[in-house]
Amino acid sequence: MKQHHVRILGLDPGLRHTGWGLIIAEGSRLSYVASGRISTPTEGSLAFRLAQLSLALEAVVADMGPHEAAVEETFVNANARSALKLGHARGICLLAPARLGLPVAEYAANLVKKAVVGAGHAEKHQVSAMISRLMPQARDLTADAADALAVAVCHASHRQHLARVSA
Repeated sequence: MKQHHVRILGLDPGLRHTGWGLIIAEGSRLSYVASGRISTPTEGSLAFRLAQLSLALEAVVADMGPHEAAVEETFVNANARSALKLGHARGICLLAPARLGLPVAEYAANLVKKAVVGAGHAEKHQVSAMISRLMPQARDLTADAADALAVAVCHASHRQHLARVSA
């Protein structure tokens, strides 16, 4: 009996740059499909920039055909204005795949790090290094794309656990 595979889209939200990464999870086996970064214009109103992000995300979902999406619950202790803008971008990252009918999961940054590196307080470069090791075919990743792949890996691991618990 062929094992069911799931295409998982991981998203690392940002208003300037949103990373995305698509993997296939087949049991405990993970394979890299594609990744990239969506950059919004730095000029224009917030509404215009969010609309651009939404359109680009919807295009990624349409092109890549994921079955599920996962978004990082980003935590920033920068100023309130930056945090609010990031929150708006996160909202779009939750909304765009949901509008296209995908179930969307959210994971705290330390849970993503723990799933990939084994430690919740891992540094960004450790996450990138582990993603490169797990998915050697993913070359020249931006930090955003590596983080998005880490979110997808975290979801693959947790959705299996949830499936086992509910079985």
